[in-house]
Formats: sequence, C-alpha cells, structure tokens
Amino acid sequence: MPSMLRYLSLRQLTVFLEAARQMSFARAAETLHLTQPAISMQIRQLEDVVGLPLFERIGKKLSLTQAGELLRHHAARAFGELQDAEQALDALKGLRSGRATVGIVSTAQYFVPKLLTQFAKRHSQVDIQFIAGNRETLINTLRDNEIDFAVMGRPPDKLEALAEAIAGNPHVLAAHKSHPLAKARRFDFQELREDTFLLREPGSGTRLVMETMFQQHLFTPKRTMQLGSNETIKQAVMAGLGVSLLSLHALELELRAGEVSLLDAIGTPVLRNWHIVNMNAKKLAPAAAAFRQFLLTKTQPYLDKTFARYR
Repeated sequence: MPSMLRYLSLRQLTVFLEAARQMSFARAAETLHLTQPAISMQIRQLEDVVGLPLFERIGKKLSLTQAGELLRHHAARAFGELQDAEQALDALKGLRSGRATVGIVSTAQYFVPKLLTQFAKRHSQVDIQFIAGNRETLINTLRDNEIDFAVMGRPPDKLEALAEAIAGNPHVLAAHKSHPLAKARRFDFQELREDTFLLREPGSGTRLVMETMFQQHLFTPKRTMQLGSNETIKQAVMAGLGVSLLSLHALELELRAGEVSLLDAIGTPVLRNWHIVNMNAKKLAPAAAAFRQFLLTKTQPYLDKTFARYR
C-alpha cells in the first residue's frame, strides 16, 4: 500500500471535500456540525500527509491549489465508488431500503423535492439526498461519480451520458407587475431595448437560454445585471430593477401572489425540456432506479397540474 494512503482517513477526506465544495471553512463547519478550528485542523493534517498545500487564500477568496484540485477529483471518485458499493449491497435487500444521491440544478429545487414527497409515501425507507448547483457544477459531479443522476435543463454535450426528457420547461419573461408592457400582447422583442436584463452567472443553464434568445432576436440589451441565484433575480424583478428570462417553474409563488407579470413578447415562452441525465457506465441501484423512473412518469403531470393556469 502506498505510504500516503496509510495515513489518510475518510474523515479527513470528507472534511476536505465539503470545504472544497463550499470554498469556505466556516460553511463547511456548519454543514458537518463541527467547529471551524476543527475543520482547519483536519485540513492541516491532510496537507501534512499529502506534503503540499491544498488551499490558498488570495485576499478574502479561498481557492484550491493544483494539488487540491487533483485530490478533490480523485477523492470524489473514491467516495462515489464507496457509494456504489453501498448501493450494490442495498440491492441485495431489495427496495425496502436504500439510498440515492441526485443532482438538481437550482431551478429544479422548486419542484423535485415536492415530487420526492410523493415518492416517499410509497418508499418511506428509501433515503434520497440532493446536491444542488448550476449546470456546470452538476456536469462535474456526474463525471466524478458523486451523484447517481442529475435533473437539469440542457443535457451535457461532451459526456458519455444518457439524457431523457421528463417534462417541458418553458422559460418566460418575468417583470414587475406594473411594467408598461405587462398587458401588451405579442409585442416585438426590441420594445424591451431600454430595460435592464437580470442574468444568472456563467455556467447556469438559464443564462445559456437567455444568451441564445438574444442571438435569435439580434438583440443586445442596453443594460445587464448579473445575479447569482433565481431567488435574488426574483427579488430584483419584484423590486422593479429589471426583467429576466426564468423557468416558469421557478415562479409558482410569485405568480400565485400576483407579484410578477409575464411579458408576452414574440418568441416567448422559450420552450425547453427538463432532462434526467446519468452516466452510461453507471449501474443504478434499486433506490436510484426507482426514483428515476418515478420522475420519468410523474414530473410532467405534476407540472401540468401546477402551472396550467399560467401557460
């Protein structure tokens, strides 16, 4: 056995992976229910074993070193293999119990947990865990075998993975309820040239949809503002700071309360699909396979029932 592996512990790797995911020792401590000094101590011990620094801090920003990025990749794959082993053992017990880890893009957080509630009524002993992130983050977790499958909009192009559409995902133009064009019908997109457009961060699937829409309409917004989450964008829309292209499925509460208007610009809604994506080489255990099949059959009916009045 290589000498370094004799001194590595799963605890150290767990702490390291969470710190790398959060890029914050303080947030990793909260997630793992440890103190921040305990996190720092575990990282220092791991760096002593590796013989190289794993994190570096430039100003207030924490980032991985080259050694840290390399270890993160292999540690994530190792934990993925351990999870596969656990699921294979669960498979011998049948679907009475088991565990699955599912990646969901931020917009899918508005409906996938509600579908899990329905699934849990049938399979109360099955443990489903979620990892949330933008599209780019989920592609990396799929590649590193950290999740069983992902729920996302646009499937990855350069990944040996199976993608199956599970439901339509209309993207709509959301604006303040008093927007001048709130009651206009089928107006030209160029009428929005004076508006500020609120964008998600690069790597977000919603950002890609909006950029594609701009290209199709030969449209360059006069002003843009980049915000890091759907929730922040929705708050900015309700505050009248601008308009944004968002998945209809992220707006249930705001539409029900009448806090936003959907603009009827030509070319909207932009019709996309929700997909389930899993690696071709990934053999799903019964728990993951059952939840995947549940989403394949139940997602579209649930979304149709919930959003029919707004479409």
